[in-house]
Amino acid sequence: MIISSFQTSVAVFALIILHVRVLDTFKAAVYEHAVILPNDTETPVSQDYALLLMNRNIDILERAIKQAAEQGAQIIVTPEDAIYGWKFTREAIFPYLEDIPDPLVNWIPCQDPHRFGHTPVQARLSCLAKNNSIYVLANIGDKKPCNSRDSACPPNGHYQYNTNVVYDANGKLVARYHKYNLYFEPQFDVPEKPELVTFDTSFGKFGIFTCFDILFHDPAVTLVKDFHVDTILFPTAWMNVLPFLTAIEFHSAWAMGMGVNLLVANTHNVSLKMTGSGIYAPHSPKAYHYDMETELGKILFAEVDSYPRNSPTYPPAVNWSAYATTIKSFPGQKSSFRGFISRDEFNFTELFENAGNLTVCQKELCCHLSYRMLGKENEVYVLGAFAGLHGRRRREYWQVCTMVKCKSTNLATCGQPVDTALTRFEMFSLSGTFRTEYVFPEVLLTKINLAPGKFEVLKDGRLVNKNGSSEPILTVSLFGRWYTKDVRSISGGTSNSATTYLIISTLLMIIALQNIVMV
Repeated sequence: MIISSFQTSVAVFALIILHVRVLDTFKAAVYEHAVILPNDTETPVSQDYALLLMNRNIDILERAIKQAAEQGAQIIVTPEDAIYGWKFTREAIFPYLEDIPDPLVNWIPCQDPHRFGHTPVQARLSCLAKNNSIYVLANIGDKKPCNSRDSACPPNGHYQYNTNVVYDANGKLVARYHKYNLYFEPQFDVPEKPELVTFDTSFGKFGIFTCFDILFHDPAVTLVKDFHVDTILFPTAWMNVLPFLTAIEFHSAWAMGMGVNLLVANTHNVSLKMTGSGIYAPHSPKAYHYDMETELGKILFAEVDSYPRNSPTYPPAVNWSAYATTIKSFPGQKSSFRGFISRDEFNFTELFENAGNLTVCQKELCCHLSYRMLGKENEVYVLGAFAGLHGRRRREYWQVCTMVKCKSTNLATCGQPVDTALTRFEMFSLSGTFRTEYVFPEVLLTKINLAPGKFEVLKDGRLVNKNGSSEPILTVSLFGRWYTKDVRSISGGTSNSATTYLIISTLLMIIALQNIVMV
């Protein structure tokens, strides 16, 4: 009897401990950082100068990390390029890099900083996590020596990677990810294949990728669909591009479309239109920040479901073409016209009346819109459809249905960036004959604001408003990615002709920064 009682007590105690250790929710923090940039030079600086600059940025991140811990956050995400910036050649960034080992080595840099050579940045980040008992994600640069007899080995004898590291609350390195989809980053190499990086905690399973990765199947979609992560950690240096690719707009839509939490920390640089961080749940944004008025950083907090798929608010599965493929086309095709959004040629049809039903098609995609305005302002809206390879490089296959405000009453301005609107909609319903399951629902309001709780996606693929009239709308969009029709290309990386590659990549980067157009 005594033994039986003891065993029962042990079992009950174990269940209590298990319940305590597995948390249903957790508090997350993201920090949007205004990076202190190095001097603009192609000549490598000394390692001491590089460390001095990095420590100045880490000083600021340290204050954010301490604030997050004091407010009870269990994890904080900091931005891409937050520690040293982004304008580098391969040679110029080298003094900023450290050798980052595989997390399987079981290493706490704070306790053993010299185990893998000169690692002062890793040691300091580890200590910040350990001393504040918080998970910390930071973005730094990794260097890996290679054999000079290997034709792919760069001239300096090292591969260089844009890298995320995660330290747990004890300061242990638990994750390392090398960015795969580079965006005009001649200083870095592309890994041989996409890395699928996850780690487990008492408050959910986490996956990691960086910035431009979010627009591609690997590693982003694979982490969610095959590895069943609950939350994605996403550092970025995102240049906002209207009407579909502002950070808060697309990232919140991606979280909804993929059905996961997404913790986004963006770099803050107004001159390059970099701003927009958030904590996004599958059903709605929890917190977000967009600021083109100041040069200040910003920390955000939110309580998030650890296992969102178990939440009663988890959205149902969507058949994105169910409604659109069962109805007859609404009138509208005869009055359609062509226009451009960035470099993509859309078919548009104007919303002539205060209310109506319209259809516009392009290739395999037909987009249907039912709407009712509260009152027609002196503004023009169009319904647009695009299906095809996107942008200058024409790598990504998009299917997009959008109701978008034109820049002026001149139809030639439809598709040009605009950030203010006056027109409110009492009702809208947007759907499309999508051939992909990967569709991201976007609603962007005047002055670049989101609409938490004001729209929903029905199981048959209709994006509709709810809870009454809207605030003035810039765009309502269903942004589809048909990944299997993407065009594979050789991206980034080192070639045998490193000098030629560097010149071409640098020129492309300059063009991209001048145009600030997501390609």
